[in-house]
Amino acid sequence: MLSSYKIIPNSGFGDVEFGIDMDTFVEKYGEPEEVDTIDEDEERNTMILHYWAKGYSLFFVGISNPLLAGVETDHQDSELYGEKILGRSKESILELMKKNGHTDYDEGTDETVGENDKDLRVSFEESMMDFFFRENQLVYMNFGVMIDEEGNIEKV
Repeated sequence: MLSSYKIIPNSGFGDVEFGIDMDTFVEKYGEPEEVDTIDEDEERNTMILHYWAKGYSLFFVGISNPLLAGVETDHQDSELYGEKILGRSKESILELMKKNGHTDYDEGTDETVGENDKDLRVSFEESMMDFFFRENQLVYMNFGVMIDEEGNIEKV
């Protein structure tokens, strides 16, 4: 189990750093409840380990030695820049991001399960953070890093 739900942009989540290999993570933190695979191309398969009860999913990228490249969390204790973020308004998140040097963002809507339901997505591409809102409340976010073909984290 993670020691905290602290989001560290371009670095990690709690005590887990981006770039840890999947086998090491599973050995230390336990088996996921569900696993999905995305086979986008021959060099960048993505394995998604879902820990539903713990409030996060982890994205491991690579063929022979998948490395942690992203996290999605809806855990109520998720914390960014020392503040809990779930349930906050879009305006509150924009203020928090601006206060911490993130001013360039874009918005869009993403389809959800229902035909008429849409999540508002606010993305900060430079720091690789996406926030998803329903009825102006943050319901989940994802964040990560880019990993090159050699398994190195690309610097932003």
